[in-house]
Amino acid sequence: MIRNPEIRVLDDEKKPLGVMSGADALALARQRGMDLVEIAPAAQPPVCRIMDYGKFLYELHKKEHEAKKHQKQVQIKEIKFRPKISIHDYAFKLEHVKRFLEEGNKVKITVMLRGREKSRPELGHQVLDKVAQDCDGLGKLDGGPRRLDWAVSALLVPTKTGGKDAKAKNTPGSPQEVPGNRPQEGHPQEG
Repeated sequence: MIRNPEIRVLDDEKKPLGVMSGADALALARQRGMDLVEIAPAAQPPVCRIMDYGKFLYELHKKEHEAKKHQKQVQIKEIKFRPKISIHDYAFKLEHVKRFLEEGNKVKITVMLRGREKSRPELGHQVLDKVAQDCDGLGKLDGGPRRLDWAVSALLVPTKTGGKDAKAKNTPGSPQEVPGNRPQEGHPQEG
C-alpha cells in the first residue's frame, strides 16, 4: 500500500537499488518472490526495502523472546513470624529470608498478632527490627513498618552489595536476643 510516486529502494541485502516508481519496485519484489516494505516513510523520497516480511516478523518475535528469557523477574516472597517465636523457628525462617535476599527477591516480613497481642504492636516491631538487623548487608527496609489490625509488616529489599561476603558476616542472633522469647513453664512454645 505504498502510494508515493517515487521511492528509494533497498534490496534484501540492504544494498541501494536507487530511486524508482512504486509500481516498478513492487514488480521487482514480486519477481524475486518477496515483499516491498516501507521502512522510512518520513524520508524524501520514502525508503522501501525488498524483504521476506513473514521471515522478518518471525526473527523479530524470536529476538523479543530471547530478550525476555534473559530478564530477571523480581518476586516478593513472604515470611510470617509470631511475637513469641522460638529460637529455632526464628533461625530457620531467618535463613529463608537471607536466601531470598541473596537470590535478588524482595521479602515481606509479617509478624502476626493474636488476641491480646493486637493491643501491643511494639512486640511485632521488635521482631521486625531484629530481622532487619540480622539481615544487615543483605537487605534493607523499604519504607517503615505497616500496621494492620492483625499484623505488623515490612518489606526488605536486597542491597546491591549483598551476596556471599555479606552472608559470611551475618549469623543468626543468640537465643537471648530474640524479642518476645519467654519460655513458659509446662507449655510448648508457639512457632
